[in-house]
Amino acid sequence: MLGLGLSGLVLRFGEGILPSADPVSHCIGLDYLSASLCPTLPSMSPHLLRLRPLAAALVFAFGLGANLKPALSAPNVINPDSPPLATPKENDTGVSDNVTLLENSPKAVVDEVWQLVNQQFVDKDFNHSNWLSKRQELLGRNYQDNAEAYRQIGRILKDLNDPYTRFLSPEEFAILSSQTAGEASGVGIRVLMDKRSSDLVVVDVMRGTPALKAGIRPGDRIVRINGQPAALMSLEQATEAIQGEIGSELSLQLSRPKSGVFSVTLKRENIEIDSVTYNVKEEGELRVGYIRLDEFSSHSAEQMEKAITELNNSRISGYILDLRGNPGGLLLSSIDIARLWLNRGEIVSTIDRRGGDRHFSANGRSLTDLPLVVLVNERSASASEILAGALKEQGRATVVGTATYGKGTVQSVNTLSDGSGLAVTIARYYPPSGTDINHKGISPDIHLDISNDTKLQFRNDPDLIATDVDPQYQRAISVLRQHRHSLGLPPTKDLGIGLLEPSQL
Repeated sequence: MLGLGLSGLVLRFGEGILPSADPVSHCIGLDYLSASLCPTLPSMSPHLLRLRPLAAALVFAFGLGANLKPALSAPNVINPDSPPLATPKENDTGVSDNVTLLENSPKAVVDEVWQLVNQQFVDKDFNHSNWLSKRQELLGRNYQDNAEAYRQIGRILKDLNDPYTRFLSPEEFAILSSQTAGEASGVGIRVLMDKRSSDLVVVDVMRGTPALKAGIRPGDRIVRINGQPAALMSLEQATEAIQGEIGSELSLQLSRPKSGVFSVTLKRENIEIDSVTYNVKEEGELRVGYIRLDEFSSHSAEQMEKAITELNNSRISGYILDLRGNPGGLLLSSIDIARLWLNRGEIVSTIDRRGGDRHFSANGRSLTDLPLVVLVNERSASASEILAGALKEQGRATVVGTATYGKGTVQSVNTLSDGSGLAVTIARYYPPSGTDINHKGISPDIHLDISNDTKLQFRNDPDLIATDVDPQYQRAISVLRQHRHSLGLPPTKDLGIGLLEPSQL
């Protein structure tokens, strides 16, 4: 099986924790988690294979090329209406007992979980379960260790019948906390396990990273990692071996055609991960600004701004924004990115358990009004649906592809006293029309699916995406041509000096 990893980078891409003094922070997206945490989504797209399998492999023991799992979804701002964690005497059910929770006792975490769900869960009826009796049941137990407490926490959370309200072990929460920032410790290479030779191959070297400075190139094969043969490692093991603390050293032995075997010693750094990739595509008379957004991290909006600015300077005819396979991310990131495209109008609204709603709108600072086509599929979820829904409903873009995943709920992510975490569904979100997209998704303006054979092609060779064998991309090109013809604009060609002139027909 083809597998890709981001060596030395701890990534999940799609949800996470923002730095804050408040114990509660918010995010929106999908995650690659074990089946014990949430149900299954369709198979991982080539985009995700290219960028995201590392965290799944390292943290959740999630096999490369396996299924996606629904995860968290929420604004990445502190909810001012969320009350502080109550003590047993202060909780809003009137519960009062003489239970003493020791700081290091498993019961402390058990009660924290109960209190947070009690105060925040979007359904005041707790899915018709007797939530008060759950607390009495949990605190009446004796726990041998934290692991036993964690199992019982997971058991009672299942009674809420909400796959997005879930407990995260300290290990899972630590990884989650490092991922949404869009940066991590590493050396800046992406690697592939060659399915024919089982060699570990460098497929990309990120700009400004230790790997690039050391002269590592795409196509180099990793022979040894810290003296250990890479041939004896799985992709997950190799990636784990390349990981390490910022400032620590990594020794790699590599081979390169015509150059033989060579060794480099790298110092791991904090590396910003590109969630946005872009380029100009010459499509006949059109110069198309193609942007792929792989997830909504804390750096995605600034990366998107850079992409649009540079493509604007390339005198393009229109844009294609590819959200296929994008599982989501931070809601504030999706709002900021929508504002780069949308000059006016509402983007999204959220409604919490108290009926309070918040509205997020464009701010009049869009960077372009050129024609825009957005590509989506059944794996475009959460923040992707917010962005696609706003651009579609405000008439800013034509959406092409298949119906999106359909995740319309909001979660808060809470740090617990022992380093574990809790995600709680606290609200629902809606596109500008107010339509409930949960379990329904965003319907494209132009419905066009991709055959299973083409999907397999993309999985085996992601470079085929957004080429002449990609029917959704080709349909987007047709839409841009129609826009151009409807405006009566002449075709253009690049003179090679940053200027353009009408093509000679």
